[in-house]
Amino acid sequence: MGSTTLRLSKWENDLSCPDIMTLPTLSEILGCSVDELLTGKGEAREAVLLPENERKAFEKLMLRIYVNSADGERVSVNLPLPLIKVFLEAGMSFEGMGGEKLGGMNIDWQAIIRMVEQGVIGKIVEVDNGGDHVEIVVE
Repeated sequence: MGSTTLRLSKWENDLSCPDIMTLPTLSEILGCSVDELLTGKGEAREAVLLPENERKAFEKLMLRIYVNSADGERVSVNLPLPLIKVFLEAGMSFEGMGGEKLGGMNIDWQAIIRMVEQGVIGKIVEVDNGGDHVEIVVE
């Protein structure tokens, strides 16, 4: 794991902040403004169906899973959608990463991939279950 990846992971987990000089490059890579990076505004927007001419290439999309448990634990998982598609096509499961059940939910990963291929992005799943909060977002 590179040092940049480690620093971003620390930022995502509220352990540190990024060097201010990296923010413009990071915002360009993520397709958002520096303001959105710093304020969180625009984050996890509601699911929308984009017209073909406004869609990002599938290869550039990320699946983000956020879990905030009732006991205060926070987990964030970020996976490139093409990687998930390859795993599914190879018949692999996500049992090592929470299995087909996440926060007590049955997740149909194939359905999520099909929705995204048709142009759906944003917050696809949001569940509050016994104090646990789970969001699945495609960006």
